[in-house]
Amino acid sequence: MQLIETFDRGVGLGADAPCMIHPNGDVAYSYGEMFDLSHRIAASLKEIGVEQETKVGVLSPNDPIAFACILGALRLNASWVPLNVRGTHEDLEHVLELSDCEVLFFHPTLEEQAQALAAAVPGVRELVPIADLDTWMAPEGTRVESPADAPEAVAIMFGSGGTTGKSKAVMLTHRVAGLMNLAFAAHMPEDSPPVNLMAAPMTHAAGPICFPVFAEGGTIVVHTGVNPEEMLDSIENNKVSRMFLPPTAIYSLLDHPSVRGRDYSSLRHFIYAAAPMSVEKLKEAIDVFGPVMTQTFGQAEAPMICTFFGPDDHKRCLDDPDRIGKLASCGRPSLVAQVEIMDDDGNILPAGERGEIVVRGEMIMAGYYKNPEETAASRVNGWHCTSDIGYKDEEGYLYIVDRKRDMIITGGFNVYPGEIEQVVWSHPAVNDCAVIGLPDEKWGESVTAVVEPKSGEEIDPDEIIKYCRERLSPVKTPKTVIVRELPRSPVGKVLKKDLRQEYWAGHERAV
Repeated sequence: MQLIETFDRGVGLGADAPCMIHPNGDVAYSYGEMFDLSHRIAASLKEIGVEQETKVGVLSPNDPIAFACILGALRLNASWVPLNVRGTHEDLEHVLELSDCEVLFFHPTLEEQAQALAAAVPGVRELVPIADLDTWMAPEGTRVESPADAPEAVAIMFGSGGTTGKSKAVMLTHRVAGLMNLAFAAHMPEDSPPVNLMAAPMTHAAGPICFPVFAEGGTIVVHTGVNPEEMLDSIENNKVSRMFLPPTAIYSLLDHPSVRGRDYSSLRHFIYAAAPMSVEKLKEAIDVFGPVMTQTFGQAEAPMICTFFGPDDHKRCLDDPDRIGKLASCGRPSLVAQVEIMDDDGNILPAGERGEIVVRGEMIMAGYYKNPEETAASRVNGWHCTSDIGYKDEEGYLYIVDRKRDMIITGGFNVYPGEIEQVVWSHPAVNDCAVIGLPDEKWGESVTAVVEPKSGEEIDPDEIIKYCRERLSPVKTPKTVIVRELPRSPVGKVLKKDLRQEYWAGHERAV
């Protein structure tokens, strides 16, 4: 099944139903209108030589008409290249070159940037202003033939995370995308068509998450960014049943003064992913939003739902003191993935032992585009290596300890920052934190907590150290606490690599 057919299923359920709406509730496009737009865009793309697996980029903030451009490309089995509008010129140029992108749609607010990118990347042969779509696309009522059945063709070409180096182009096939959609439907059933709030960038997880909603004839509420006041209003007024945010954005909602005075009765699944979440803030989120918190684990190479930790799982853990510790997990393997822990020699480890998280099944990327060496390096004995360190407990719950490259070696001991961050996050004055190793003549690396306070709060570094000492062993207790704003990626992830580079600058070694 091709990815566009997921959308077309929603059209068949009701062409007059709202497909995308604005935060104020006004309908941007019905399913029938979006269907027509996608065909008109596809027809014009076909005229300029776009065909199966031609790479088509969309440079736009969250916008209904920009999403129509994605659907138009998919209607020809072309490959969508998501482009983060918050990325630097260098990053975007790299993705365009890396993916062999040929056509670039751009939002009117980004014309100067798009022109500069097209000038820098000769392979971009067609620049299409979204503002001129009315005159560029084919006339109303135009239809193109249904795409060929090509499950192994590349539907989406994501840039890999890029927080530990230059991005690679991840090839996700229609088969992988379809399986992800089925997993969402199986694990997150709702009594009526979902109403999904999209505030995180559509160029990342929030975009693909729309497709399982389309398949059920649901509605996407399109927000241009994470604005807590607007989002809280939208949940109430639009009867939002499903939404996704990374943990840092959830923290901003929890920090809003009116967060506890709202009606969240429509919510069924509040999905959090992309980074570990503070257990204390997770408890607070359940208290505020109700028993709706839903965690998934995945990455660009194995998208979104390799594990699942649903609302009922959260409630059982919260209600049972013997299970409360499982709130630190990201759930158990989903219906569509095998997940295990592997040592450096390629052996699968038993429960309780730490190693690299590996994934197997049809949810895995086809590979890195034009990079067979990196593709081969990411696979061991048929398993995809995630570069995340973790362990499974006796019941199969998966716990992410850290990124493989984030491990701190202090005095000969391996220290995983994730455990320490959970403790620092639980301090009432802390909004976010990152634990890194800083150069130390005696210990090699000194455990250091870089802490960002909540709005209006002041943090005493000595108090944080004392707080950790009461909860952690001496080797894991931070020796130093630095209070400052944390550097973040365009999607809000804390950039530990940048922190390390900043504090390790001028040293001959980096470990």
